[in-house]
Amino acid sequence: MRYLALRYNLGPRRSSEAARDHRPDNRNLLLPKFIWLNGKLVPPEQATVSVFDHGLLYGDGVFEGIRVYSGRVFKLRTHLQRLFESAKAIRLKIPQTLDELIQATHDAVKANEIKNGYIRLCVTRGAGSLGINPFVCPHPSTFIIVDSITLYPAELYENGMSIITSSVMRNHPAALSPRIKSLNYLNNILAKIEAIDAGVLEAVMLNINGFVTECTGDNIFIMKHGTLLTPPLHAGILEGVTMTTVIGLAEAEGICVQRGDLSKHDLYIADEMFLTGTAAEVIPVTKVDNRVIGTGEPGPVTRQLNQAFRKLVTDNAPED
Repeated sequence: MRYLALRYNLGPRRSSEAARDHRPDNRNLLLPKFIWLNGKLVPPEQATVSVFDHGLLYGDGVFEGIRVYSGRVFKLRTHLQRLFESAKAIRLKIPQTLDELIQATHDAVKANEIKNGYIRLCVTRGAGSLGINPFVCPHPSTFIIVDSITLYPAELYENGMSIITSSVMRNHPAALSPRIKSLNYLNNILAKIEAIDAGVLEAVMLNINGFVTECTGDNIFIMKHGTLLTPPLHAGILEGVTMTTVIGLAEAEGICVQRGDLSKHDLYIADEMFLTGTAAEVIPVTKVDNRVIGTGEPGPVTRQLNQAFRKLVTDNAPED
């Protein structure tokens, strides 16, 4: 199986240098066998897009990150429906139908012989001029990468991770809606840089009103007085597929779930905290801005929901 091996250095250093060690070791990087590109499976070295593609020049495009568990593509139709919604919001016509992309995704997974891995499906505006006019790009480009991924070290899932709140404000929903999963991730990247400089791997982003939105790549949950709390869509978050899955699991377990505005203070005094995301899955947080969360260890509800999620994706990962 081709894979992308990530090297982590979790020695006693908790500094920006230690965080920067959480980078791919290119010596162990093996490319996938095939990339699905505009209807064809091609070797990675042949999977190219034009330097005039507006996806490259302006971040003009949309994407989805999707998981594969035991050969089943988790929530594939849900992810692709969100892809089409993002494309519609930016007036990008995806060349394939939803059913065609479902088949293309399965073809890419099968060609790369991946049983447990990660899919990156992108649609760019296509090649055009050096101006920003998107309507001079007649042929959008679609590609699907299937590989393995390790976002965080295994010990953080067991012991919890430390995060910070970022000074980088989340994009205002009226300027660039975070509900659009676009190729332009500079807002998130700047906050990620701040996290790494602080010696951690994630950062909470606040909106213009000072309320919690999400982290640079994950949604956020806290437990307080027996209630599971997470920010609402209007705060400026992406409606995460893993997030909504975990909410459903929590409700099935009889846990009260509420969505409402959260402040930094709410994070600091939380009984438990965890993050969710396609790549991150469910990971506990035990410290925010050097404030210990709860007992300083992953809480019982966090562990309960993590176990429920693992059981779901291990036993019979739903594809719709």
